[in-house]
Amino acid sequence: MKKVIPFKKNILFKTNLSEITSISLEDNLNFGENSVNGNFIVSGDYKMNDSSINTESFSYDLPVEISINEKYDLSKANVQVSDFYYEIINNDTLSVNIEVTLDKLEEIPIIEEVRKENELKEVEVEKTNILEEDNQEIEENLEKSEEIKERCIEPEEDLFKEVETDEIYSSYSVYIVREGDTIESIISKYSIDKDKLQEYNDLKDLKIGDKLIIPNA
Repeated sequence: MKKVIPFKKNILFKTNLSEITSISLEDNLNFGENSVNGNFIVSGDYKMNDSSINTESFSYDLPVEISINEKYDLSKANVQVSDFYYEIINNDTLSVNIEVTLDKLEEIPIIEEVRKENELKEVEVEKTNILEEDNQEIEENLEKSEEIKERCIEPEEDLFKEVETDEIYSSYSVYIVREGDTIESIISKYSIDKDKLQEYNDLKDLKIGDKLIIPNA
């Protein structure tokens, strides 16, 4: 199962914003317990006014938290940025639009949920019986010996402590082709070989404004 989740965020600049000369998007999204967490990192260069020949750098971290229903199994799922575009909406605000795709989501069969629930109940019963046996033994020992004035029951380790799952991590950059870019210059900038870049993109006819997905090591 695949789900596409859209994000929209307005970034307020501290200076005048006239033109974006370059922009890229990176992320460090990873799976938590029934969620996806991390940040989008939007960075690049811009001009403060039309007549300026100098550019300024910018970089903004945008926190991300996606809640996922407990009915989904995340053990084989993956997450990646599938689209990214931007718009200058006034002289100090940049609007970014990002789409995140969650792929290989699988619903947990209802019979499996019932089985797990029954297993937890059995463990709870077993734990209760162990505590009752320990309490009975303590009472018997207290009756047999007047020297024992106090006994403490150490708390048992949780028999059904949740098991942490491995995080599934994926990181990609989305680069927007601008004037003067070549395949070679982009390969050099991101230190990636052409074959790897071609696995994710069609490099036959690059145009200004095209989006390239660049996997990070």
